Amino acid sequence: MSNILKIKALKFPNVLHYEWEGEILEKTNNYILVLCKSGRKLIHHSKNDVYTINNTSIEYFSLKEWYTAAMEVEEGVVVSTYCNIAMPSVLNLNELSFIDLDLDLIKRKNKNWEVIDEDEFEVNSIKYQYPEELKNEALKALERLKQKVAKGSFPFNNEFNSLLNK
Repeated sequence: MSNILKIKALKFPNVLHYEWEGEILEKTNNYILVLCKSGRKLIHHSKNDVYTINNTSIEYFSLKEWYTAAMEVEEGVVVSTYCNIAMPSVLNLNELSFIDLDLDLIKRKNKNWEVIDEDEFEVNSIKYQYPEELKNEALKALERLKQKVAKGSFPFNNEFNSLLNK
């Protein structure tokens, strides 16, 4: 099996939004950790454009919980984190996909954690006709994620740093 993973972000219910590739660092029944190297291409289907991403990140994709997390790494240290509230990721051979539900919890370099894109969540919940149950689950997932971050639970505890040196 290839160590390269194609990652696809979808909008509800199953609309291709953007995609990129990374290298699998660790795979369990609960999550996949992926190394995404500087210089990778992000194909943004919604904007019909291709971007070059000039940072290295460790990306966490939960197969059980409702979020993803991309941790930007500089000199072996996490300097910022971007979490998407998303339906649990789905792995199919060398392709992983998740449905992005717009709400994001982020920590910019040298800043505090903050929730962003609440307005996008409201707009897209109408545009893509999110069922009420899905909206409620996304909001609950955001609260659970905030608690996980506050407690410093994995993957927000730098436990995976040893994987960077493999």
